[in-house]
Amino acid sequence: MKRTMKLLAAGSILAASALYGGASTAACAGCHGQHFEKKAMGVSKIVKDMSKADILVALKGYKAGTYGGAMKQIMQGQVKALSDADIKAIADIIKSGAGTPTNVATANAAAAAVAAAKVIDINAKVCDPKRIQKEDLGNKKEVDETTLGLRKTSLFQEDNVAPPAVKNDRPAPGSAPRFERAYVNAPPMIPHSVEGLLPITKDNNQCLGCHMPDVAKSMGATPIPATHFTNYRPTTVYKNGELVKEGKVVGLKGDIGNVGDIKLAKVKKLNHLYQGRYNCSQCHAPQANVETAVANTFKPDGLTGDLKTHSNLIDMMDDGVK
Repeated sequence: MKRTMKLLAAGSILAASALYGGASTAACAGCHGQHFEKKAMGVSKIVKDMSKADILVALKGYKAGTYGGAMKQIMQGQVKALSDADIKAIADIIKSGAGTPTNVATANAAAAAVAAAKVIDINAKVCDPKRIQKEDLGNKKEVDETTLGLRKTSLFQEDNVAPPAVKNDRPAPGSAPRFERAYVNAPPMIPHSVEGLLPITKDNNQCLGCHMPDVAKSMGATPIPATHFTNYRPTTVYKNGELVKEGKVVGLKGDIGNVGDIKLAKVKKLNHLYQGRYNCSQCHAPQANVETAVANTFKPDGLTGDLKTHSNLIDMMDDGVK
């Protein structure tokens, strides 16, 4: 599994955008380094040592599919939406020294400010006591049929049924305050725009750029928890015509009757993201500015302090298991 493009911290993104008409090198730093001093994935050229002309040839060639070797597929995905003006602006950014230590320090300070900002409780209006009382169907003597469903229209006709209008106006990565979790260890919602970050593919996961534990603090991002670097699934092999899990033969004549008899697999800690956790958007969803259909009476237990924005799931995985 390839670790792909990390994003620059908020300060660098905003500074570059202001100077170069909105273009940024936000998706480059993870592989190429903040100063473009690294060989991406150990195989690319060191971009800072390339001339501006060579950078332009490379980026335009990647876009056209006529340039590149081992990095070709990944780079095509990064540049396919860029205009020629964007490509020129990015080359200017790279050769301008926009990733100098001074700018990096500014970026880190900006990221730290975002991380320290107030955490938004997105359920506050939904859990408003006055709204809950007003919508309390359980205490009403008569309930109109238009209030029974989430769509708040007649159940007997579909003429005016439509989903609510969605306004996707979230801030860019690195500049969005975090959302409070719905409950302890709930998968955190994505507070920033995901434009250009989705879909996640086997060769390209840009979420890793800000959220890998070694860079998350400087980016003001929530770090990927230790559970995502752990394989909890039982070791499974097919040996001599038999299914073997955790060293035990599965079957009526085996050591265990079925896979459900495995109480706890041997935990395997990894030095890379576990493949079952790679597709972030399976659990983490972007948020839109939409009014909720009903009030919410749910109140999470223990959602205080760091648990509003961080996970202790690694300590709770075996809770209740003997």
